[in-house]
Amino acid sequence: MITDDDRDGWRRPDASMSLLADLFAGKLLDHGYAEAAARRARSGDPAPRRGRLRGGGVLLVLVLAGTLIAVAGAEARQGEPVAAERRSRLIDAIHARTAETDALQRRLGRLRADTERRRAAALARSESGRGLRQWLATVTAEAAATPAAGEGLVVTLDDAPRDDTADSGGRVYDQDLQVLVNGLWAAGADAIGINGQRLTPTTAIRAAGKAILVDYRPLGRPYEVTALGDPGRLRDRFTGSAADLRLRDLNKRYRIKYDTHRSSGATLPAAGAVSLRYAAPSQGGGH
Repeated sequence: MITDDDRDGWRRPDASMSLLADLFAGKLLDHGYAEAAARRARSGDPAPRRGRLRGGGVLLVLVLAGTLIAVAGAEARQGEPVAAERRSRLIDAIHARTAETDALQRRLGRLRADTERRRAAALARSESGRGLRQWLATVTAEAAATPAAGEGLVVTLDDAPRDDTADSGGRVYDQDLQVLVNGLWAAGADAIGINGQRLTPTTAIRAAGKAILVDYRPLGRPYEVTALGDPGRLRDRFTGSAADLRLRDLNKRYRIKYDTHRSSGATLPAAGAVSLRYAAPSQGGGH
């Protein structure tokens, strides 16, 4: 039996944890809030409005974010006309420089033709000169330094229809033209040109962004590759080659245009002059 004295001296087994027990029971929290409310009442301070302040902060952040987005959008819209104007000026400059280059190329062709006529007339005056003229004709043809004409095979490549070009496979790339040109050389072409630009053994076919360049001059679509030589022989040797099979696969899978036809009167201009960068005459008179 527990007496009153025993009861007064009795303690809970978890008496040392009574603070935590009261905290979990909410007694200390309620008591603390009550004391704080009493102090505010005595001092006349209003109770804090946490929810309203929190809502006001969120609203302020949203207003600031909206303002920043609006300012950024306005600046972007203001910059669009400037960017469009600069792009238009750049395109006009490219077209102007290309036209100047084409005019200079045509003038160079006329000067070359006149020089060739004068040289041929001078060499025709002697037997040794005529032999030298024949040798020059052979080497200049191999170097694509003179215009060429005759029968040939024309191969046309072009991008897939516009609705199919979302996939990058629907475009003609510089590698496709490289494969085609190499296949035509292997088939025995005497001379090759792309869109009227003559190719030489050192011609570079490269890409710059979405543009294809031949010796740093941009090409326009469609890409028409002309190979001079016997059309029947060229077609027979080219058909079934690795280049032909690759282009047929591109046509089947991505609808890239791939077409070949014979030409009875194809003409190709002379290629641009090649500048020697490393060769130099011998100083000792040796060979």
